[in-house]
Parts: sequence; structure tokens; C-alpha cells
Amino acid sequence: MPTGKIRFFDEERGFGFITADDGADVFLHVSALPPGSDTPRPGTKVEYDMAETKRGPSALRVRITAAPPSVAKAHRKKPEDMVVIIEDLIKLLDETSNTLRRGRYPDRRSAGKVAQVLRAVAGDIEA
Repeated sequence: MPTGKIRFFDEERGFGFITADDGADVFLHVSALPPGSDTPRPGTKVEYDMAETKRGPSALRVRITAAPPSVAKAHRKKPEDMVVIIEDLIKLLDETSNTLRRGRYPDRRSAGKVAQVLRAVAGDIEA
């Protein structure tokens, strides 16, 4: 059974290409994917049956063997580092809460700082 990696897949148009391990391009139609599978991302390793068509090789009965590695997870901070960041965020939010309790919003600079830190921490957690 030939193997390869998804080179690209256009979900809207329902097709893409696999780069076979020997370097050949193999056409991939959405109907060849396993039922209920997500749209394959570039780099996803697959096994497939192949048929020769008028336009060249075409994949049949594709089986996903391994998802591509996540770039975000590879650059994810260690949990020990995130603890310190979260604790600092809690202190910052506590200061903001105290300002709001006094009936005032934080000044623009402080509000911008809080928003920027929240976005950064959210990105780190989602990675």
C-alpha cells in the first residue's frame, strides 16, 4: 500500500494532492477520505490505494496514519513557566478590579496593558 503526505487540500473544492514517498503527485478527491474525518492538513501522513486514470494517479480509500506535528505545540511554554505568568496576570487583574470597585475605569495605558497581556496569555494557553 503506497504512503505519502498531504501536499495541500482545498476543502471548498473537495480535492487536493498527496506527495507520495517516491516524490510523485497523486490526486486526492474528498470521496477517498475516511467518512467523518476532518479536512486533512498539509503534512498529514496517509496510506492509500491507487488507480491510474486518464489524468494520472489518483488516490482511493485513503487512511490517515499520522497527523502533522503542531508548530504551536512545539513552541509551547513549559507549565512551570506558565504558572508564573498566570500568577502575574492574577495580580494585574486584581489591581484592575480594585480600580473598578472605586468607581473608575483604568486609564488608557493601563487598560491597554491589561488587554495586551490577556491576549498574549490566551495565545499561550491555546497553543
